[in-house]
Amino acid sequence: MKTAEVIYLGDLRTEATHLRSGHKIHTVAPPDNQGKGDAFSPTDLASTSLASCMMTIVAIAAQTHGIEVGGMRAEVLKHMANDPRRIGGIEIDLYLPAMNYTGRERAILTGAANACPVGRSLHPALEQTLRIHWGDDRAAHVESGH
Repeated sequence: MKTAEVIYLGDLRTEATHLRSGHKIHTVAPPDNQGKGDAFSPTDLASTSLASCMMTIVAIAAQTHGIEVGGMRAEVLKHMANDPRRIGGIEIDLYLPAMNYTGRERAILTGAANACPVGRSLHPALEQTLRIHWGDDRAAHVESGH
């Protein structure tokens, strides 16, 4: 089964539909490339997918090993390069909730973040920077259902 269908809407905009769920994502060209910048650009989504993938793999590892990561969040900074125009670098700041992570837990979670399939699929010339903030107050506050 195909994963998605993408339709050009005009005015440098697209609509992508996830075929299994029907969920839609819109993109628009960024202001530095003739667009309005009022939604994610395709390169924003590529950069953001790296953070989303890292968080998903970290959460899977955490679930497997009984490590709490509820409220984890990430910030993404994309650097564009020219000649040819491309993503030159992606910086991810990953904020984990205030927990007393052991050295083993830190190693598990760091290894998981670095095992992200998106990161492993990107061109080696694209500089990826991951900074993990352990127990940082900037982690999202999520109430537990327990």
